[in-house]
Amino acid sequence: MENSNEKIALKVSRNCIAGNVFLSGVKLWAGIYANSSAMISDAAHSLSDVFGTIIVILGVKMANRKPDKEHPYGHERFDCVAAICLAAVLFATGAAVGYSGLQKLTGGGNFVNPTAPGPAALIVAAASIALKEAMYWYTRAAAKKTDSGALMAEAWHHRSDALSSVGSFAGILGARLGYPILDPAACVVISLFILKAAVDIFRNAVGRMTDRACDDKLSNEMHDLILAQEDVEGVDQLKTRLFGDKIYVDVEINIDGGITLNDAHDTAQRVHDAIEEKFPKVKHCMVHVNPAHLKSEPEQSE
Repeated sequence: MENSNEKIALKVSRNCIAGNVFLSGVKLWAGIYANSSAMISDAAHSLSDVFGTIIVILGVKMANRKPDKEHPYGHERFDCVAAICLAAVLFATGAAVGYSGLQKLTGGGNFVNPTAPGPAALIVAAASIALKEAMYWYTRAAAKKTDSGALMAEAWHHRSDALSSVGSFAGILGARLGYPILDPAACVVISLFILKAAVDIFRNAVGRMTDRACDDKLSNEMHDLILAQEDVEGVDQLKTRLFGDKIYVDVEINIDGGITLNDAHDTAQRVHDAIEEKFPKVKHCMVHVNPAHLKSEPEQSE
């Protein structure tokens, strides 16, 4: 049974596949019709993006599977695995774009097109930039809503394609104006943006897989909420860890050591319920009770 986040992610991914297939077809037609090798290469790039979106779909499907015997804590980290795979694809894309640009700038490649591309290639390149940028914001919004690292990686993949199309546009325009060097120069600059996005996505995914703690702001909010619960005298320890797009919380509270076991349990349950109610991303909250010093009995008068 698909949950709401999974439905959103799968819908966005399917729409992206349809968009990339359509875009690659139009680019291929424009590249052949307008005699633009850059546009034909961009068409192949867009078609290869379908592979990345399939990775996202598989990651989302796996991450939303229910806990089983082999994965009793759930499968949320498969979202991180998908994000790492996409970061690798993104890094390879950026490296290839940068290498191609540097090779042409240093004379290792021939960037002078003997025949200037037709205007159709320029129009399609501009349309590709607009469409890919729209796909970036569309996927980014869904990634923020579902807190999916894989979807965010896919969003940046769209942004990298938009930047690549900027390079294609600059190259085609430069060739038509007699300045073909604009193409490789743009490629080098664009590759730096793509590589940075890949590194950021990779670091975020690794952090989610290696029990990185929540930020201080969220931890402080949890701390204050725990202290606000009845009978809680102090917070001895509060530990958080990211598990995919979920959060695990371990807290040790300090309460009066003279109360009954039932009352201590009720206090721990209030803390547990308050945390999971206010912070929906918390998948599990473990509360341990530490007794405070017993209140001193009043001295009896002789």
